[in-house]
Amino acid sequence: MAASAVQSIDTSGARARPPAPGMDGAPPGEAPDTAPARAKPLRQFLRTVTPTGRARPFERSEIIVSKTDPKGIITYANDVFLRVAQMEEETALGAPHSIVRHPDMPRCVFKLLWDRVSAGEEIFAYVLNLASSGDHYWVLAHVTPSWGPDGKIVGYHSSRRAPRDNAVEVAAGLYRQLKAVEDAAGGKADGMARGAAALGDFLKEKGLSYDELVFSL
Repeated sequence: MAASAVQSIDTSGARARPPAPGMDGAPPGEAPDTAPARAKPLRQFLRTVTPTGRARPFERSEIIVSKTDPKGIITYANDVFLRVAQMEEETALGAPHSIVRHPDMPRCVFKLLWDRVSAGEEIFAYVLNLASSGDHYWVLAHVTPSWGPDGKIVGYHSSRRAPRDNAVEVAAGLYRQLKAVEDAAGGKADGMARGAAALGDFLKEKGLSYDELVFSL
């Protein structure tokens, strides 16, 4: 992917900061759905949700928390998750975390997230989520693996806070360009690969790692 696939986005106005306090997890994103009994109704549910373009705000003091098993199936969602996602607990539990994935999110970002956490690493990421009404909400997400006594990953813990407006502006601009690259490809796999290459080119141009980009916003 040529470096021109993603235009330069100005991040100079953002100031560096440490990870937000109290955040220790983020969604595994595109993990496969391993609950076959629920797969069909969940796919139907997702197909019926159309983005409205309306933002669904939540307080900066609030933390959206969820936990999943190693396959990305939700095992816990706190009250803030359920309220902001406009979802009943019985709908969320047992569903893949991608139930809140917004169609405007580039798949390459989820692949980066999933690759990192499944390798036992933590990651921070800006994510655009979709409520069941079709409203959207941006989060600054942080994910960490949960470890069992045998040293194996037994799940993932996610905490999300409301990001600053200037960070959303930069992330949204970058994600629009990555999504355009993906959509122009011949298929999902090719699109994800092209999007990942475009993201790599963007970071190289900025002289930043993905983590450095996130913390600079």
